[in-house]
Amino acid sequence: MNNINPKKLLNSKWTATPAINKEKHFVIVEVEYDEEANVIACITESVFSKNQYPISWRDLKNTEKWRQGWK
Repeated sequence: MNNINPKKLLNSKWTATPAINKEKHFVIVEVEYDEEANVIACITESVFSKNQYPISWRDLKNTEKWRQGWK
């Protein structure tokens, strides 16, 4: 399980395993908060194509789908 600090989520780097649409390296470019400052969702952006994908930030905890950093 990946340890995630919600306050440091913005601009963090991630590697998708397996690749998403042949894209592997992503950066978190937007984080959405609720009224109580809890993270609701975030937007990932592919480093290569600049395509953006909305995801639940909790999905990043799954090491079978995401790894911290670019590997």
